Amino acid sequence: MRFIDLIRLSSSSIFSYRVRSTLTALGIAVGIAAVVLLTSIGEGIHRFVLAEFTQFGTNLIAVNPGKTTTQGTPLGILGTVRPLSLEDAEALARVPYATAVVPVMQGNAEVEGGEHTRRTTVLGVGSEFPQAFSYGVGLGRFLPSDDSLSPRAFAVLGSKLYSELFGKRNPLGEKVRVGSEHYRVIGVMESKGQVLGFDLDDTVYIPAVRALELFNRDSLMEIDVVYEADAPPDEVVGGIKRILSARHGKEDYTITTQQQMLDVLGSVLSVLTFAVGALGGISLFVGGVGILTIMTIAVRERTAEIGLLRALGAAQGQVLLLFLSEAVMLSGMGGVAGLLVGAGGAQLLHLLVPALPVKTPWMYVVLAELVALGVGLITGVVPAHRASRLDPVESLRAE
Repeated sequence: MRFIDLIRLSSSSIFSYRVRSTLTALGIAVGIAAVVLLTSIGEGIHRFVLAEFTQFGTNLIAVNPGKTTTQGTPLGILGTVRPLSLEDAEALARVPYATAVVPVMQGNAEVEGGEHTRRTTVLGVGSEFPQAFSYGVGLGRFLPSDDSLSPRAFAVLGSKLYSELFGKRNPLGEKVRVGSEHYRVIGVMESKGQVLGFDLDDTVYIPAVRALELFNRDSLMEIDVVYEADAPPDEVVGGIKRILSARHGKEDYTITTQQQMLDVLGSVLSVLTFAVGALGGISLFVGGVGILTIMTIAVRERTAEIGLLRALGAAQGQVLLLFLSEAVMLSGMGGVAGLLVGAGGAQLLHLLVPALPVKTPWMYVVLAELVALGVGLITGVVPAHRASRLDPVESLRAE
């Protein structure tokens, strides 16, 4: 039997039973559409989160107080943690390849300016904050390089906080109250928006030591070290460890590089994308059961046709191949329809909900179509084998 004859016979059988074939292919189409749509959402979220996380660059190292791993060491006196201080931050400026060191202290307080009062985020930072996080000043200037232990009472407003407190009025030189202390406004940051749920625009920036006093804390939340883009991260981390261990007497801090954070975040998001794709794959399994059922019924209904083919000289392998090709064609057509519906549905969803990031991963698209063809092949084996084993004489008698 020539290949063209095989395709012609298989397609004629499919189109002879249009309703049954459509319903069979629909089961596969629904499964593929679900896989494509869900993985598009998962991949979109994956890329969105990574883009948000890397907009400040990838040459960033975070130092936090406390050791996250103890190697089984009991806590207690030996487990006490020395706070991260402003002196530690100043010492880290000597780290090889370091271009900026930013002490960070975060909290929430009431901010009063003009005739308005607003409770918002207070971020205590150093003067190198804009340079470290690629965050521009829209009006005025950022906090100056004062003595870190006795800085002047200056404040810089996020763009949203500025508009909430002063409207369109120029805030430079105005006074705001942060908690119980008064500050003079010297700048307004450019609009940055939300980063992983944190609104940088609805924030007031003050010197780190004043934030420590405001929130009655003796330790910085974090020290961020930015290093040269072409510098070896291991050497930078080694320099941080040498300086802090010499100052603290032990390694009672945690160093996390941006790449480590990206690796963990990427692996979690990849598992999420795979998981939602697997959920859609359940529909593929259901579609496969549908093909198995329909092809089994088709063998019973076409017993006489099988007997005629065998009587005309068709070998068992040719009959087997005929029914297998029908199953694969059904699953393939359902797969193509599912791909179109899934990809189109993903784009439509993005148009309806622009805030929802959607990105169709073509690797999953190709894989889904291959899985659909494989499902058709696997589920068609049993009925095709049964058809090829039918006795020609008994099959003709069924007429």
